[in-house]
Amino acid sequence: MPDMDTALKEAMQIDGAIGVAVVDYTSGMALGTLGSSKELDLTVAAAGNTDVVRAKMRTLDLLKLKDEIEDILITLGTQYHLIRPLRSRGGQGLFIYLALLKSRANLAMARHQIKRIEEDLHM
Repeated sequence: MPDMDTALKEAMQIDGAIGVAVVDYTSGMALGTLGSSKELDLTVAAAGNTDVVRAKMRTLDLLKLKDEIEDILITLGTQYHLIRPLRSRGGQGLFIYLALLKSRANLAMARHQIKRIEEDLHM
């Protein structure tokens, strides 16, 4: 049962990872980050992706879909941005945000690994 720091370190071991954060989408604040650089400001990314998560959840409500978001993928020219809401009771209102370099990442494996990290993470 890893804590947040351990989960962040595990996520940075995913091939192509350049940054990871655990984010509170009610406030937009990053509760923990690892791997930020001048090309990727994780605090800004966390706040911006909060809007993405809120919009998708609002859309699910409007459509009256009785389903959950497994993950959200944003594909850029050189990067993948993967967003995975936490499902544990203690993780309600939180998501994991992972940025990957497309040239080094295996998207299917990254999704599998971040799912395992999310399942094991207890907040």
